[in-house]
Formats: sequence, structure tokens, C-alpha cells
Amino acid sequence: MHENIILYLALVMIIMFLVMLAQRIKIAYPIVLVLGGLALSVVPGLPSVEIDPQLIFLIFLPPLLYEAAWQTSWKDFWKWRRVIGSFAFIIVIFTSCVIAYVSQAVIPGFTLALGFLLGGIISPPDAVATTSILKNVKVPKRLVTITEGESLLNDASSLIVFRFALVAVSSGSFVLTDAVGSFFLVITMGFVVGIGIALIFYAIHRWFPTTPSIDTILTFVAPYAMYITAEEFHFSGVIAVVSGGLFLSRNQHSILSHLSRIQGINVWSTVGFVLNGIVFMLIGLELPVIVQGFGETSIWEAIKYGLIISLVVVITRIASTLGASVFTVFISRFITTADSSPGYRMPLIFGWAGMRGVVSLASALSIPILLDNGLPFPQRNMILFITFIVILVTLVFQGLTLPVIARWAHAEDHDYDLPVQEQDVIIRRELARASLDFINKKYAEEIDSHELLRSLKFKLESDIGFLDHVQGFEAHEASHKFIARYQHISKELLEHKRSILHQFNKKETYDEDVIRQHLAQIDLEEEKVRQQFLHME
Repeated sequence: MHENIILYLALVMIIMFLVMLAQRIKIAYPIVLVLGGLALSVVPGLPSVEIDPQLIFLIFLPPLLYEAAWQTSWKDFWKWRRVIGSFAFIIVIFTSCVIAYVSQAVIPGFTLALGFLLGGIISPPDAVATTSILKNVKVPKRLVTITEGESLLNDASSLIVFRFALVAVSSGSFVLTDAVGSFFLVITMGFVVGIGIALIFYAIHRWFPTTPSIDTILTFVAPYAMYITAEEFHFSGVIAVVSGGLFLSRNQHSILSHLSRIQGINVWSTVGFVLNGIVFMLIGLELPVIVQGFGETSIWEAIKYGLIISLVVVITRIASTLGASVFTVFISRFITTADSSPGYRMPLIFGWAGMRGVVSLASALSIPILLDNGLPFPQRNMILFITFIVILVTLVFQGLTLPVIARWAHAEDHDYDLPVQEQDVIIRRELARASLDFINKKYAEEIDSHELLRSLKFKLESDIGFLDHVQGFEAHEASHKFIARYQHISKELLEHKRSILHQFNKKETYDEDVIRQHLAQIDLEEEKVRQQFLHME
């Protein structure tokens, strides 16, 4: 027991070191973690790590999908719903078909049912991998929205393809009408379960006397309740978590207090970081287990098949994105679309951002070792190895080259007339002016006699003047120099305040809890200084 605890603690420390290394060399950390796990897996003497697929699905998948759903903009998600829906369902099924026929033609001993099984495993881009890598790439907002939205939903369609292909391999029969009917039932009921449980948590958050800590715990219970309930009835747990997460995220300001939101964001960012790190490290560490059970097939032959299928996956996705662009231009003549002329630049970047990840590996590992009749499951190790190669190629090769492709394509953001920096300043200034008008109109008589209200009015007036200067700096060629100097002096001032508070804390007459409250307030002030010019960095 102690050895296992030490092993996992060491694994967490290695993950943190590799993430810091990724930040230093400016590479998305999932890539570094996978390669780091791969390097560790060949170190002699280290114990092998085996992934329990059910553990991945049950422990890791619900919170990671839930966090991604909470970070998704419902407004943007709905705006691009047609593109997201087509790639989350239609393109996943199309990709599965292409992989099925190619693998049957290329890999000896592969049947069409095994091909569909492999297609269901590797056809969907991974939500965790895609989101993590896109954070480090400067691309239009719509591309991030579509890619993340697709990745949230495509696991459901791919897992359904996987389930039916698994039944076809095991039983030797496949009924298309039953499969199509079950597909829509699983999706629809997954949505119903997700919204139904979300409404229960909505009621608890809104009408029960919760605290920030209770609210945070409830946000961790919710995704598991949605996922487990849906899966218990053989519906889509992925759709349940995503739909429920989107619903609660959209209503968070009516059900959560400001303290609950602040605490929840901080806790979830930390937990999400740890879960992501472990997941991607486990992908690399799993290779020896896969190779050990490989059998008599030459490793080089298996690598060749893996690279061929990887190439098919990449080409199929790019062809799909470019084809969708052409179809959008055509269909825009008959219906209203969000963008009637998407061009080729953004679809090309979108096509290249098709990294596969842990869900694909967990699906492959969940293939049973034996069939119902007791015979070994055909080509299981080959499917596992090809899945690993596809993950490695798409995550490392496409992940590393995505920034280059994005810079070369240079897709412009046509969705917003104003730059993000200008939007930010206008909103902040309008909020300050509206607040000042509100105070002057509703509490005009109290301002002169109430010193705190008078101070509040003075602060709002100062904020408006400050923002006027900021907007003037934006057009100034030395704006970054002025802003950097302001931030430096502000942080220096805050550090000076901290030192004074630490001096107070050395005196017996002052309660340390009071000192900590002031230190926490200074932390918020420092974050405010950073956020003020975040879009201008």
C-alpha cells in the first residue's frame, strides 16, 4: 500500500515538473506529458502501469467533460450548433465508415465489423486534448467554440458506434435499423437524464441554505450523478453530463453566490489540472502493457498499419472540414447560416485540430479479452496498438504543428467588429458610468451626508478617468510600455502593503485572521491589476 502511495505521489510530482517544462519551452502540456510517460515507460525497474477502462470512464471522464461544459459559452455554442452537431455526429460516423473499409483492405485478418470497432474508437477528437492545446494557439474565437463543442458531443456518437461494432464482432450479426433506432434513443434519453438531474441540482443550489463549500462539493457530485444514472439505463452518459453541465453553467449566476463561483473556479481549475495531467501521463505509460500482449505480429508491421490509419484519420478530417465549407456555401442559398462564406483557412485549421486522446485509449482497452464463446477476441492487441499510434501521431505531430498551421493560414476573426481590447475597455467604462448615474440619481440626497457613499462616487469617477486614459494609450505606439510600468508600480505597491501586514502580524495585539483577510484582499487587487490589461498583453 505504501509503495503504491509513494508511486502515485512521485507521478504527480513528475507531472508538475513536466508541465513546468512545457510552459518553459512553450509547448502544450498534454504533448509533453504523453512523451514523458512514454519515456518513463521504458525506464528499467519501474513498475508497469495498467489502465482500468472503467476507471477512466467513471472517475476521469465525467468531471473533465463537466468542466469543459462549464467553460463553454452557450451563446456561441448555439450560434454554431449546426457545425458542431454535424461534426459531433455525422462526421464521426462517416470517419468510422472510412476507417472500417480502409482497415479491412489494408490489415490482414481484419473484418468489416473489426474495422467499425476501430473506427468507433479513433474517430472522435478528444475534448481534453483539443481544449488544452488550443489554449496555446491564437485562433479565431469561433474555431475554439466549434472545436470544443464538437469534442464535448462526439464521444457519445463514437461510443455508440463502438458498442454496436462490439456486438457485431461478438455475435456475428448486425441489424442497421436496430442500430439507428438505438442511436437516437441513447442520445435523446441521455439529454433527458442530464437535464432532469441538472434541475434537481438547480433546486438544491437555489432554494437550500448551501454554503460555498457545499456548492463546490455539489458541482463535483453532479457530473457523476448524471453520468452514472444515464449509463445505468444504457443511455449516453457523455450527453447527460454535457447537457446538464451546459444548463447549470448558463444559470450559475442565479443559483450560486459570488463566493461560491470564486471558490468553485479555483477548486475546479486545480482538480482539472491534476486530472488532465494524470490522464495524459497514463497514455504514455500504457505502451509497455500494450506491447507485451502484442503476440507474434511484427512490431514494424503494426507500426506501419498504425501510421496508415493515422494518415487516413488526418486526411478524412481535413476533407470533411473543407467539404463542410463547400456545403455551407451551397446551403446558404436556401437557409440562413452563421457564415455563408467560411473559405478554406479556418476549416483547414479546424481539420488539423483533430487530436485523439484518453477516451480513445480507454475504449480500446475496454475490448474484452475473450468472446462470449470463450475464444480470444480477434485482433484485440492490434486494435490497441493502432489506437496508441493514432493518439501519438495526432497529439504530438498535429499538436506541435498546429501553431505553425494557424500562423500560415492566418484566419481572421470576422465575428466581432471591435477588437477584444476595445470591447473590454468599453464595457468597463460603461459599467462605471452606469454605476455612477445610478448612485447620483437614486441616492443623490445621501451622498453629501454619507462619507462612504461619497468615497464610492469618487472611486467610480476615478475609474472612468482611468479608463479614458487606457483607451488613449491603445492608439499610442508606446502603450505597452506605459501599461507595463503601471503594472510594475502597482504590484510593487501591493508587495509593500503585504510587508506592512506581515509586520503587524508579528505583534501580539493583532489577530492573524484579520491580517489574513487583508492579505486575501490584496491578492484580489493584484489579480484585478493583471486582468485590467490581460487582453492587451
